[in-house]
Amino acid sequence: MKRLSQILISMSVCVGVFAQQATSPNGKISVVSKGDGYVVAYEGKKVIDIPAVGYTNSHAGVLRLSKWISADYQMLSGKRLHCSNEANEYRADIANGQRLVMRLYNDGIAFRYELTSLRDEPLPKERTAYLIPEGTKRWMMQWNDAYEGFFPLSTTAKVRPERGADRRAVSTEGFNTRWGYPALIEPANGVFVLISEANIERRQSASCLYSEAECFKVTPAECDINVSGEWHSPWRTIIIGSLADVVQSTLITDVAEPSKLSDTSWIKPGAVSWIYWAYNHGSNDYNIIRKYVDMAVALHLPYVLIDAEWDTMKDGKTIEDAVGYAVSKGVKPMIWYNSSVGWIDGAPTPKFRLNQPEDREREFAWCEKIGVAGVKIDFFSGDSFLNMDYCIDLLESAAKHHLLVNFHGATVPRGWQRTYPNLMSTEGVYGAEWYNNVPTFTAKAARHNATLPFTRNVIGPMDYTPCTFSDSQHPHITTRAHELALTVLYESALQHLADKPESYLAQPSSVQQFLGELPTVWDETRLLSGYPGESVVMARRSGATWYIAGINGRDEAQTLEIGHIDSGNVNTGAAPRVIQLFADSDTNPGEWNISSPQSLPSEIICQPRGGFVLKVQGY
Repeated sequence: MKRLSQILISMSVCVGVFAQQATSPNGKISVVSKGDGYVVAYEGKKVIDIPAVGYTNSHAGVLRLSKWISADYQMLSGKRLHCSNEANEYRADIANGQRLVMRLYNDGIAFRYELTSLRDEPLPKERTAYLIPEGTKRWMMQWNDAYEGFFPLSTTAKVRPERGADRRAVSTEGFNTRWGYPALIEPANGVFVLISEANIERRQSASCLYSEAECFKVTPAECDINVSGEWHSPWRTIIIGSLADVVQSTLITDVAEPSKLSDTSWIKPGAVSWIYWAYNHGSNDYNIIRKYVDMAVALHLPYVLIDAEWDTMKDGKTIEDAVGYAVSKGVKPMIWYNSSVGWIDGAPTPKFRLNQPEDREREFAWCEKIGVAGVKIDFFSGDSFLNMDYCIDLLESAAKHHLLVNFHGATVPRGWQRTYPNLMSTEGVYGAEWYNNVPTFTAKAARHNATLPFTRNVIGPMDYTPCTFSDSQHPHITTRAHELALTVLYESALQHLADKPESYLAQPSSVQQFLGELPTVWDETRLLSGYPGESVVMARRSGATWYIAGINGRDEAQTLEIGHIDSGNVNTGAAPRVIQLFADSDTNPGEWNISSPQSLPSEIICQPRGGFVLKVQGY
């Protein structure tokens, strides 16, 4: 009661006296009404203002406690296999026929709108907005339909459009006004807020943020439908707390619909050998495909991905020949498709094979028959409800034929990985593929890499295609240990290893063994230290083995703190059986320093743009 009184007094000082306060079960997060919206506080400090909610004629209704929510479920992939959270759910009437449902979880809030008594009419225009004052630190990506952009540190919304940003969304002063999810801000020292959304269903579009000065408005993409009866929006989500709270949060899947699949025994995450990065047109060459199958065999990888243009294979060979070769070697093949709704003219093939239900059914049945294990579907055209419905169609149809799915050139995850667990990964990231495209990535990669664990990868799997030791069209200047660390830092149920076979097979045998044993799903995840763009050290557990990985985002050496795993220090307790350290040479960053220390270090000095991985077995 004393603690509750302290929070109420603090809130009165910060934002005035209000009639009612909603709180999370742990008491850390609270919400009070203010004008037409609400103010959210963390441990008594205001962290974000939601100045407007709902639709036309909406107001901030009185939040009435409805029920206690318990989220306790198993995942097949992700940062944690067993997920649990709890929330207090509140409801408020915000206009005639409009209701706000708000859940205050222990690590954030989620709210959505329920509309009733619709009479074959278009959906009204949403008014939700977030206030991000100038001077607030933020890491936000300028929106583009593939969500491939940087998350640079800034303290202002007044920034010029970057390459690839929506050129239609520019203010009269020439500043970008359209922003993609997730958006990370630091409203108070050491307190962070990550804004996104979750649980896109049929007849719903995804949204983004449009900025007008300090006001960032939630703006759904095209949803040109008439609705009768009831309808509800996706969940608007705000993860709140320390950096560790944000990184470790499962809020996006906590509010997603449970799995729609009764049988998931065929869903097997794993590492993949991937042709495109080194050979842009290699998937129409049977001999190159064989090289990547043989690499998968040598490294004990379960999958190979045969990318675009497999339908125009040379020398009289066909995709069935390539699939047959992989299957004969015990490697599961996956193949690429053009979604044929985004980039079509001049884009690679195969095209128009998945758009119509009967064509999609025929194609996926053929995939299953010849031994294809999954499909990578590319080049979607944005966040409209048509694209969202199409993605759901693809996931459901693929599941009927036991096909894993990887979406590329697509929107970021919004919880589908729980609802449709055959969704293994999604691109939606400025990843290693960009070494193919422009020279820009070379100088920015290290800092960008050290930002993604705090932004994009928080909300779901991320197909960055990591771990490139050699160069593609444009060089990289991150170290070998930095690249290896990305395979642990970046969560993706299908982890595509992008480099050439000869590059991987030239690495020390211990590195090859590491890649062959690499888990792609985790029992738990812990952020140990770091700050966006500067550095990150993360621990992930698979069974009795911990993988501790860290990278330096700076151009100068720095010491990275390893700190703690779970509730105990990594240097205390029962002694681990085996420790392997993969680090950079102190004298030559282009070389390995691989050792077996007797105890876990508390810190590691990282070379400029360097990294490390500790594999701790039996801890």
